[in-house]
Amino acid sequence: MRTIALMAAVVATYMFQHGDAFHVPMVTKSARLTPQPQVSAFLGRRAAGMGILPLTLSVHRANLPPLRMTSSESQAGVPASSLTVGIPKESKEAERRVAATPSTVAMLTKEGYQVLLEQGAGEAAEFTDAAYQASGAVIKSMQDVWQSDIVLKVNVPSSDEIAIAKEGSTLVSFIYPGQNKPVVDELAKKKMTVFAIDCLPRTLSRAQTFDALSSMANVAGYRAVIEAANAFGRFFAGQFTAAGRIPPAKVLVIGAGVAGLAAIQQAKGMGAIVRAFDVRSSVKEQIQSVGAEFLEVELDEEGEGKGGYAKEMSKEFIEAEMALFARQCKDVDIVITTALIPGKPAPRLITREMIESMKPGSVVVDLAAEAGGNIETTKPGEKYVYKGVTHIGYSDLPSRLPTQASELYSNNLAKFLLSMGSNKMFRVNLEDEAVRGCLVLQNGYLMWPAPPLQPSAKPAPSLTQPKAEAVKAVQTESNKAEKEAWNRSISVSLFAAALFGVSLIVGSYLDIPVTIFVLSCLAGSQVVYGVTPSLHSPLMSVTNAISGMTAVGGLVCMGGGVFPQNTAQVLAAAAVFVSMINIGGGFVMTNRMLGMFKQEGSASYNQNIYLLPAVVIAAVYAFGTATGCTGSLCGMLQLIGAVLCIFAIGGLSTQTTARYGNTMGILGVSSGLVATLTTQDFSSAVLKQASVIMGAGVAVGASIASKVGVTELPQLVAAFHSLVGV
Repeated sequence: MRTIALMAAVVATYMFQHGDAFHVPMVTKSARLTPQPQVSAFLGRRAAGMGILPLTLSVHRANLPPLRMTSSESQAGVPASSLTVGIPKESKEAERRVAATPSTVAMLTKEGYQVLLEQGAGEAAEFTDAAYQASGAVIKSMQDVWQSDIVLKVNVPSSDEIAIAKEGSTLVSFIYPGQNKPVVDELAKKKMTVFAIDCLPRTLSRAQTFDALSSMANVAGYRAVIEAANAFGRFFAGQFTAAGRIPPAKVLVIGAGVAGLAAIQQAKGMGAIVRAFDVRSSVKEQIQSVGAEFLEVELDEEGEGKGGYAKEMSKEFIEAEMALFARQCKDVDIVITTALIPGKPAPRLITREMIESMKPGSVVVDLAAEAGGNIETTKPGEKYVYKGVTHIGYSDLPSRLPTQASELYSNNLAKFLLSMGSNKMFRVNLEDEAVRGCLVLQNGYLMWPAPPLQPSAKPAPSLTQPKAEAVKAVQTESNKAEKEAWNRSISVSLFAAALFGVSLIVGSYLDIPVTIFVLSCLAGSQVVYGVTPSLHSPLMSVTNAISGMTAVGGLVCMGGGVFPQNTAQVLAAAAVFVSMINIGGGFVMTNRMLGMFKQEGSASYNQNIYLLPAVVIAAVYAFGTATGCTGSLCGMLQLIGAVLCIFAIGGLSTQTTARYGNTMGILGVSSGLVATLTTQDFSSAVLKQASVIMGAGVAVGASIASKVGVTELPQLVAAFHSLVGV
């Protein structure tokens, strides 16, 4: 009987507190009674009078519909113009972020809110009080700000801050209710409505605008690379300087969430060789899209858990990944770990033995330090050196980039607050999944955790009447496609009209030169566009060698006998000699550069495979010469030479085809020179002269390029290039 009376008292109190505007759900068998000191005075007196410990009814929310406000006034909400929004200065030690910036203050004041800012709240983030005042904020004391109707904050409030908060007010901040139950209890005593921005359902697409966790993870990943670069003793990017070759840094990022991807992108942008690992195979394309190498283990096991987060893996998988990390630690210079599993301590991924195997001067950054750390030797919140390896375990990385972090975080909070109402009204809509997911307390009553998101039922598509939205989307795509088609069509039309105009103005005698010029420009631009930046120097060298085809002009003008007999013939012979120096030296330099740029562990094979086209071309051309078909094959040999030169430039686009490109360049230039020699009616004496000069030029160029130091190769490329101008 006492239990029944107690339950009746609980329900009566619930209705008394909320009024008859609420529909009270029926109590089911899933309800449970748990001790709770925060009960109404009425229930406390009744329970004490019956000699029973005060209790509160705790219900599994997943089995109950949300509470719904039925009064029109409650549905409309409260006018924003009657509410104040407070922005206090963060009290946590070393915290430099602020929950609102001048730009977000302007957004809130435009909606009608009166914004109260604690004096100096944004100074650590480089936002002055004057900037806030210009955006419409009013500078107040700490006590005045905490008496606001709505308070926006970064960190979990302290007991002192809660003590001066306005009773019944609203708080939006990072709360982490699962880890800070005493804080939640204190806030409940003040009958506050609390939104934990960290509890936002991250799988909800429309909630991405409010996702402060992702925003801060983005900043943390970026800052982790900056901290690593500051502690690292070398450049991230490889360089060739007069003082010597500087190899690029090698960076390993473990965990490819928001923070991991930000770290990958920043490290790659700074020129490092970046490798990344994640147990979720779904992020492979994301890792590769930002230029990193995706590392995999030889086990077919999926690591993606609920909500897209990583899950705990099997023992076999963990052993395989630990072996992978052990190998990588011996090779890389910097390790950045970001691995976290919701609701569990951070997984231990890098052992003490792995750290001790790293090269002196290496750096490790543990973004999971606050949750226990992914690295065994991490000291949370500290930076120190162990066995020559610098350890960075800062837990305040976003705060170390306060201006950017504050801008992102304040945008998340402001847009979340503005999304809760419309027409300049503020209300708590429990049917809004983003709002319900973040709601921890409502008027002091515990509302966390929220019921799981229910997938919306999609009606079967109609075969006769498509939805208006679908029709509109199709029309939009059609309009966009039509616009792009018009742009392409107009571009081609203008291009054709321009070429016709050139022909009409200067006459038809320029048709062939213009054709060659246009086609060469198009072919060159398309081929060079995709070249890897690290191969720009070898590309410049091989194109420089190809430009030595100016030797063709000298060959045409050669004459006399074994020696030239007039000034023109001497100049022609000199031109051939100088051009051949450029050709021979250029290809040798390219080959040496490719050897330096070769990465460790890259595939190797017999480079003589690329001589097969040379054998085929020589055999066919020799057969044609022997059978009297030289004239018909000569023009085709010239075309083959030109095409092979284009293949050479294209081959320099990646490391795997660079050797192929250099070989094709040699073959293309050789084909062009042979075709030129065979089309000229040279006497045997002039042919000897040309052969000796060409051979001498190649020998001189190759000798110079072979003996010059590695650091002087770029300067030599420029020097050889000047020979073309000569």
